[in-house]
Amino acid sequence: MDYQFKAGGIPLLVSMPHVGTDMPDDVLAAMTPAAVEKQDTDWHLVRLYDFLDGMGASVLSARWSRYVIDLNRPPENTNLYPGQDTTGLCPLDTFHREPLYLPGRTPDETEVKRRLQAYWQPYHEQLRAELDRLLALHGRVVLWDAHSIASVVPRFFEGKLPDLNFGTADGKSCAPGLGEAIIKSAQGAQGSAYTIAVNGRFKGGHITRFYGQPANGVHAIQLEMCQSTYMDEDAPYGYREDLAAQVQQPLRAMLQAAADWALA
Repeated sequence: MDYQFKAGGIPLLVSMPHVGTDMPDDVLAAMTPAAVEKQDTDWHLVRLYDFLDGMGASVLSARWSRYVIDLNRPPENTNLYPGQDTTGLCPLDTFHREPLYLPGRTPDETEVKRRLQAYWQPYHEQLRAELDRLLALHGRVVLWDAHSIASVVPRFFEGKLPDLNFGTADGKSCAPGLGEAIIKSAQGAQGSAYTIAVNGRFKGGHITRFYGQPANGVHAIQLEMCQSTYMDEDAPYGYREDLAAQVQQPLRAMLQAAADWALA
């Protein structure tokens, strides 16, 4: 299977397109040691969001590494942030500009198309199918695209990121009331002292922008969390139970607020 999926009963689908760590043998054979480390993975998000099953939410998570193909990029490989540096559909380097492929082994156009069909398409077909199922049941649905990133990545931004970075495509991917409910719940959660940005450096990737269609009942929001809120940011990228337990409180509150909003 090219992804992990569990269907829920409430109008909430959580997508985790960058948690995958597997690499097909033929792709791995062309890659560098930097690629094998998979440092740009959204580490441990399935574990961090382990309360979703109890909520009754649907969860879709990737199997394959983003280095194989990036599920949160458009199939045409257009830049989601024109004028800014970003990685592409089949990345050629890490966030720290380390090459992912051995000399002469970068994927050509034919290989990119093959990966689109083999690894990108199945995830998006399942995503679309589950959104349609939940829409048929409830009339509207919240799509929560879950991400995490190292708190300091000079290639993409200056200084340290805020802890919680929400993206709604500058308000186009969801109704205003949803974003307001989520932010309010995050700020009001017990023990919450996390810094928050809305449509700052991260406005939402392809999944948020493409599937978020409020007029058609799909309200999408992306959360890019600093990994410093729940894990060690250096290899071997260990999960920190002490930190995770703290951030799970506002995280759970936000997801519950999203579900409540969809059900209202």
